[in-house]
Amino acid sequence: MKLYLVRHADAEVEPAEGMGDEGRSLTSKARATALAHFGALSERMAGLHVVLASPLVRTVQTAQLLSLALRHEGPLRVHRSLQPEMPVGKLDMLLADLAGDASLALVGHQPVMGAFAAHLLGLPTFPRPVQPGTVVGLDLSAGISPGQAKLLFYAALGQPVLEAVG
Repeated sequence: MKLYLVRHADAEVEPAEGMGDEGRSLTSKARATALAHFGALSERMAGLHVVLASPLVRTVQTAQLLSLALRHEGPLRVHRSLQPEMPVGKLDMLLADLAGDASLALVGHQPVMGAFAAHLLGLPTFPRPVQPGTVVGLDLSAGISPGQAKLLFYAALGQPVLEAVG
């Protein structure tokens, strides 16, 4: 199983009138740069089966851009386990439920995406910043228990793709 942890792209500082943080949408610049970034990763992320996103506007928009860039025609769903500040244990349970899918993208927030990557890799913390638009690719073919994942790549927006971090 391949897992792609995606932090949402840059969002507006202020939410729309009458909306809270959950209503902040992506900036127009972030939409363009994220689409290009995800498109550049399309070969590495080929064969994506399912995209799950936090229900917040900025993550749903990021998931839509990811799906568009990868020409993903499979399911794109929201899942409350991807909301900000959710414990990593919730993502463990979500991953266990989806273990049959060959390739999965989770679009969420920081610090959860970085903490989950570290957890799966068996690290105390993820050694690189997980800035908006970052994608962390993991190979979970050895299992989904902590420490069994293998890093496929780390792709921060506007930086070269790394196949090792540390």
